[in-house]
Amino acid sequence: MKLSRYFQELMLVYRAELDDLRTDSEGKDVLRHRLKEKREQLPFLLPMMDENPEMLFSAFHGAFLFMNPLTLESLSSKEARQLPAWKSLSAAVKLEPLADKLAQLVLAEPGGDAFMVSAACLEYLSRSQHSRAQAQAAPQDDEEADEEDADHQQEREDFDGHYGRHGRDDGDDGDDMDLEEAGADWLAEQGFDRKD
Repeated sequence: MKLSRYFQELMLVYRAELDDLRTDSEGKDVLRHRLKEKREQLPFLLPMMDENPEMLFSAFHGAFLFMNPLTLESLSSKEARQLPAWKSLSAAVKLEPLADKLAQLVLAEPGGDAFMVSAACLEYLSRSQHSRAQAQAAPQDDEEADEEDADHQQEREDFDGHYGRHGRDDGDDGDDMDLEEAGADWLAEQGFDRKD
């Protein structure tokens, strides 16, 4: 999917705004609470709609149901001046009941149509990117886990081969190291500092 410059720029500020809302200073997830506050503040934020739309877009986070993803995929490649009227998306996008009144407030403003279409498209992009990131992360996580397992298996084989299956010197190599020295050598090989 190729995003227009308009949506590329908006996605950056939209994501940053959601990240700011997501956690408090102690790192606790407070997104739900902050979104509720944002929805309550929306009537007072309307004058910012042209200059700082990202401050209002977040009030619609989680408020859309997408019936036709292809429509949103197509919209994401359009610039602001090419966006259709909000009503034209009625078959592709539905609003959750919590957002109906907010949408009416926005649509009563000049530029409200473009704002609602942009908000829907940003929410779609945000969800689809999150889904793609999860889908891509899962195979990578499996590959990394397999690599780690192989590394650990190789370390065990190296250790067992040199010091015997139970960590004792098996005597085959002529070394007379005791278990503590052998363990210290092995830890040093793994990058740990040797205890004096």
